[in-house]
Amino acid sequence: MCTTLNLSTSDLSNLSDTDPQRLQELTHRSIKVSIIIVLGVMITLGNIAVLLVITSSVPGWSRNSRYFLLSLTAADSSFGLLVMPLNLWVSLLKDYTEGPDALCHVVAFCNATVYSTCMYTLATISLERYIAVFYPLQYSTLMTRKRTLLLIAFAWGFPPFLLWPISFPDGIIEVHFSTASLVCNPSYSTNVVYSLSLTCLIFFPCSIVMTYANLRVWCAAKRQTLKLRKYGCARGSRHTVASRVLVPVMTAYYTCWTPCMAAMIYNAVSGSSVPEWAEFVVVWLPTSNGFLNCIFYFWINRNFRRKFHLVLQRLVLAVCPELANTLNFNNSSGFLDNTVSVHERSSSVSSTCTLVTLA
Repeated sequence: MCTTLNLSTSDLSNLSDTDPQRLQELTHRSIKVSIIIVLGVMITLGNIAVLLVITSSVPGWSRNSRYFLLSLTAADSSFGLLVMPLNLWVSLLKDYTEGPDALCHVVAFCNATVYSTCMYTLATISLERYIAVFYPLQYSTLMTRKRTLLLIAFAWGFPPFLLWPISFPDGIIEVHFSTASLVCNPSYSTNVVYSLSLTCLIFFPCSIVMTYANLRVWCAAKRQTLKLRKYGCARGSRHTVASRVLVPVMTAYYTCWTPCMAAMIYNAVSGSSVPEWAEFVVVWLPTSNGFLNCIFYFWINRNFRRKFHLVLQRLVLAVCPELANTLNFNNSSGFLDNTVSVHERSSSVSSTCTLVTLA
């Protein structure tokens, strides 16, 4: 199947005369591969930019916040650096007409592990935010460096423990290559109990933690704004900033992950698959969350943007001083170093305790 991607124009013309359905399949495959490549490039470039910034100090971001955000960036980067190349390689270089094999099981295990790690990482960030807002005085005691690293280790170590049966060809669940989604997919209907257990141990707990923590923080920001307005000293930006961060984060999370989980449950219970393009969308939609996280957790923050501009200017100064002089970067670098105000430091999206001052 993969070799037909290199057909010449005349070959395609002959094929269209003899097998129009085959030509349609090739056209759909080409469109899907293009979408996957574009999405992978966007995710990779976005997270590389994030890494350039958060590997150095960012005003308003605590050490623990940077650890959690580095973990999130690593998980999101895995979409572009591991999940997409693996599945494209499998779909383009191998013929799966004979059915699944050991490689497909390994690829499916990697896919599921990255997806699950991303969800757990988002849940740990929400938990850290919740503790920072509602227990600011006990934060340093509750979120020690050791506990922070243990939470991150759990987010990365627990999913492989749950998903290791997928990696074995003769394991408890079958895996097949889907020509609809171009992904090695577990056949969830071959083990309904195990499939539903995964949703109960991964998606639902993470969703509950994220929803509860972010909703409580958002409500606290709203109450505090109303209280300050009552005494005539409100700063309307508090509730606005919280809404600008928390609402898009939760909207993107449920938009990207819920269809995938719903299709998984539907396949496990009914044994049927959703239509071709619906399957492609729901399978690859969670990867777009890796790009959206770059926007909601990083680019929406003014301190992050300033630090990125500074890092970019320093990079241009080191690589091409002539271009830096042309763009007048020498004069603006020092200015950016000194223009992060106290108010901007209090608007860090990584630790929402700075968004709300609880009375």
